[in-house]
Amino acid sequence: MRKNWFINIQLIAILGLVVFLYSFTSKRNENRKIGKPAIEILDANNPFITSEMVNKLLIESFGGTSTIRKEKLDLKNIEQTINKHSLIDHSEVYVSVDGKLKTVITQKTPIARVFDENSSFYIDYKGNRMPLSQNFSARVPLVYGDMNNTYSKNFVSLLQMVHKDDFLKKNIIGMTISADGSIVMKNRNYGYDIIFGRTIHMERKFNNYKAFFQKAVQDTLLDSYKTINLKFTKQVVCTK
Repeated sequence: MRKNWFINIQLIAILGLVVFLYSFTSKRNENRKIGKPAIEILDANNPFITSEMVNKLLIESFGGTSTIRKEKLDLKNIEQTINKHSLIDHSEVYVSVDGKLKTVITQKTPIARVFDENSSFYIDYKGNRMPLSQNFSARVPLVYGDMNNTYSKNFVSLLQMVHKDDFLKKNIIGMTISADGSIVMKNRNYGYDIIFGRTIHMERKFNNYKAFFQKAVQDTLLDSYKTINLKFTKQVVCTK
């Protein structure tokens, strides 16, 4: 009986010590000041935004890591502040085990650059307007002409098709849009116009163009064409 009582006392003492150490370390961890932030920008080959710019956003959010304790850090609010930047798609902010503030940035992805009468801007992969960056210029198709109807779902889908396809992304460098929505495209290495027409049957038109190109480039005929007409979905019509 006495032995059991002694064991119970030991267990209570051990439990109390564990609770004390946990409370002590938790409190100390909460009061610890955040260390120098570590910033990671995904797709660093297209640096629209820099680490310095992100660090400035962090300072605007909470005053800098040297002035705040971990318990006062509102990570959700910091992410919301960063995500408001016009070149950032989304961010992930967290504190590592060693007390550093980790910030992972996903930039917006431009898929076209638009030129209108007064300005120039990108269209991002989600179809939204995206400003130019002073740090980097994206290699994307240049879009000219009547932009009134180009933000339709179909036009964004067309730009997404070009961006996702390695062949089209490499070869299509420009688009001119007429008032009726018809599109004429330019190829990077050849002088002909690609008459695409309106944004209907787009996948079929692009497949026809790629099949035609692979055959024509073998026959060394591409330099002789002035237009490649894709409006007729069952055939490709060329003029010299």
